[in-house]
Amino acid sequence: MQKRILVLGGDGFCGWPTTLHLSARGHELHIVDNFVRRRQDEELGVQSLTPIRPLSERIEAWRDVSGHDLGLSTLDIARDYAELKNLIGQWRPDAIVHFAEQRSAPYSMKSSWHKRFTVDNNLNATHNVLCAIVENGLEEYTHLVHLGTMGVYGYKTSRFKLPEGYQRVRILSHENQEEGEETEILYPPDPGSIYHMTKTQDQLFFYYYNKNDGLRITDLHQGIVWGTETAETLYDERLINRFDYDGDFGTVLNRFILQAAVGHPLTVHGTGGQTRAFIHIRDTVQCIRLAIEHPPATGERVRVFNQTTETHRVRDLARLIHELTGAEMQFVDNPRNEQVENELQVENQGLQNLGLQPITLSAGLLAEVSEVAGKYQHRCQSSKIPARSRWRTQN
Repeated sequence: MQKRILVLGGDGFCGWPTTLHLSARGHELHIVDNFVRRRQDEELGVQSLTPIRPLSERIEAWRDVSGHDLGLSTLDIARDYAELKNLIGQWRPDAIVHFAEQRSAPYSMKSSWHKRFTVDNNLNATHNVLCAIVENGLEEYTHLVHLGTMGVYGYKTSRFKLPEGYQRVRILSHENQEEGEETEILYPPDPGSIYHMTKTQDQLFFYYYNKNDGLRITDLHQGIVWGTETAETLYDERLINRFDYDGDFGTVLNRFILQAAVGHPLTVHGTGGQTRAFIHIRDTVQCIRLAIEHPPATGERVRVFNQTTETHRVRDLARLIHELTGAEMQFVDNPRNEQVENELQVENQGLQNLGLQPITLSAGLLAEVSEVAGKYQHRCQSSKIPARSRWRTQN
């Protein structure tokens, strides 16, 4: 069944391939973007390793190769509320996919300005979308699909698997510790950066608007994304997805692959004992589609899925790249304020129950990403590889 879908942040690393994936399956797509991610490239003095085209050219290329049109509205959803409300009211989308948040933990910690920008942008963007749905009377009609992060849970070692959003607890009486009542709550948040903190606040927004106004919401707690291309972005080079490798926006596995391609040591922060959840970009777009195709019922609580397929230690990933390429491993000071080592177990059955067949780390996929890194290595600025944003000011 064809759906009308707004993709907020549809020009970005996850937003662009998701837009193409949904369009290829016959849905009617409309992109909303203010191009702040491209302006951040200018601010940081670094460009995507891959030569991403202007969005207008991307849209034209997609029309050429697929025959499908993509709509576009250029607006800042965190500040242009009236325009956002009017667009949602006129377009009456079946689903809204919300990627339009500042997505980098290191960027959010660069300075007090970056912290304030991240809070202002992310919280206002999310709240404006919720208000616009309600003000247009679309509470039971429009399904909001939000890209969250596994980082809302924190990264402390636990002998239990992280649940999908909710934790069953027993609340004890102050007067009598033998008495208590069972209930289910959002898993206690433990954000590790200002960026992650905004995502924990998103959860409370969703909880409230679902309880008070009956909004239908799916919150996808995503792991670290690796890879670059999807089936649709490979149709034409003009559709290529972005590849970030810098210390602010580059994700760890993509950074290691690029470092190996250009002969730079693999920069392992601290001991490399941080265990993290990962997902390939091809699975990201599949998960969004599955969430849209299986919306929560009216009256159902906020649905939370852990959008991740596997977990790895950072140093193990570095060793894997070292064994495949011979690249030197270099253990460097960790700029983050985090546990030196942690274990991580994650419940992720929800999306698999909807039909996801996870892609896991393989030599073949690593080779594919390595080919992209090798092809465009001449565009790499080695000075931008180190992660320089620090969680605490050094005296």
